[in-house]
Amino acid sequence: MAYILAYDIGTTGVKTCLFEIVTGNATAESKIRMMADASADYGLYTFDDGGAEQHADEWWDAMKISTRVLLEKTDVDIDGISFCSQMQGLVLVDENGVPVRHPMSYMDQRAGAEMRSGIGGGLKIAGMNVHKLLKSLKITGAVSGSVKDPMWKYLWVKTHEPENFKRVRWWLDVKEYLISRMTGNFVMTRDSAFATLMFDSRDGKECWSSELCRMFGVEERHLPKIIKTHEQAGFLREQQAGELGLKAGIPVFGGGGDASLLGVGSGCTHTGDTHIYWGTSGWVSTITDKRVVDTNTMIASIVGAQPGKFNYFAEMETAGKCLEWVKDHLAIDEIGIYLEKKDVTQNRNGVGKVYKTLYEYLTDVIDSAQSGSGGVIFTPWLHGNRCPFEDPNAAGMFFNIRLETGKTEMIRAVVEGVCYHLRWMLECEDKKVNTSETIRFCGGGALSPATSQILADITGRRIETVPEPQNAGSVGAAITAAVGLGEAGSIEELSEMVKPDQVFEPRNEYRELHDRNFDTFKKLYVSNKKNYAALNG
Repeated sequence: MAYILAYDIGTTGVKTCLFEIVTGNATAESKIRMMADASADYGLYTFDDGGAEQHADEWWDAMKISTRVLLEKTDVDIDGISFCSQMQGLVLVDENGVPVRHPMSYMDQRAGAEMRSGIGGGLKIAGMNVHKLLKSLKITGAVSGSVKDPMWKYLWVKTHEPENFKRVRWWLDVKEYLISRMTGNFVMTRDSAFATLMFDSRDGKECWSSELCRMFGVEERHLPKIIKTHEQAGFLREQQAGELGLKAGIPVFGGGGDASLLGVGSGCTHTGDTHIYWGTSGWVSTITDKRVVDTNTMIASIVGAQPGKFNYFAEMETAGKCLEWVKDHLAIDEIGIYLEKKDVTQNRNGVGKVYKTLYEYLTDVIDSAQSGSGGVIFTPWLHGNRCPFEDPNAAGMFFNIRLETGKTEMIRAVVEGVCYHLRWMLECEDKKVNTSETIRFCGGGALSPATSQILADITGRRIETVPEPQNAGSVGAAITAAVGLGEAGSIEELSEMVKPDQVFEPRNEYRELHDRNFDTFKKLYVSNKKNYAALNG
């Protein structure tokens, strides 16, 4: 048995979870049980030039707050610490681990000029220099083809902030910075290393590529030691333990990125297993036993938590963020027309249903609207898009609004639009690999039975959710630490303990309707690509 503290470092907040992991024996049943949790928020700072940054001290302060709140709920000796984290951030630190500038988020898209000069020029395939494209694919199995990839951010700092760049000693990702703050050691897990696209992922290699560093102008001395997700990175230091309210000397493990661990925490660890994540962003991921890439649709196999396996990964920038936009700008009367408003989460007169959150109310609204949203289609590209097309200029729209269209149809159209895009990425994956007929659905979006059913209807697949799907990444992080502590021989062994609790079958009566809307959805980007460039380029 082990007690694991898992930090889920998201885009705008941290969720700190305490897990009890019991592996089966003669006296105890195998289980992974969350004992307590606590959350704290921090900022995401965006700029008119496409910049998106966060503050490292805000991450740490949120961890201190949430850890102390969690410890008030339980009293056990913690055996290990692990992480599930947002990926492809850029945290450049000096020799003491102090950031030389504010960390750049995965959403930052300022480095367009660096990307064009770094991967453009000469004979091109898919808009990229043939020599550099083929070299990258050979070594990493992927290529830095997005302005949001961390290498271009690194080169942006080198070009635009030379004084800051001179102070750089280590290139870290988000959780790697927090590991260094806890332990004083500078490491990067295999999946984070791959996300830099400086990592040689070929069999027998799995190291930094000196060849790619030279080709793109990256200083290899900035790249830290690579460790496995279940490998120990160090021990919690005295001062940092005091700040968090923990005991010094607790083993700290590498953990993994959200793209790696959400599948693990959803029970998807075998070749061919597919999971869909719906959080701030969204993705479709299928486990493969070899590297696969499709440059035409911007999908590639990424190194995951399990040695010898890859995640064929297709990402969209905004999924749950679209529903947050709905909450702020459609559901709430933000311009103050009404003299009196009733908050459905604060119904005290005993009449009607009391909702815990506004999102719960929105779920009921969505479920009450007709499938197909009365022909209204929403494009969920509120911060550009990565797959199956890379375009930072792409934006959201409501298409086909008529006089009879109301907010109810528009709100449902947002959920359906995200599902249409997930179906698009799923079908793109099917061109290269065999995705599973039964899909595990995780993230905050999977908390809603209405959303889960819409996803089943639109994709035509059986959708399974697991208990507390919003914590799947934390479950994955706890599993990696438990393996590191010797509680199990492999990640697969513990991940198989995660079982579904709800199943949603596609309803055939809506298939023709969604096929029609989906066909139109895919055409909207092609029809408006030039318009997006004219307005946002």
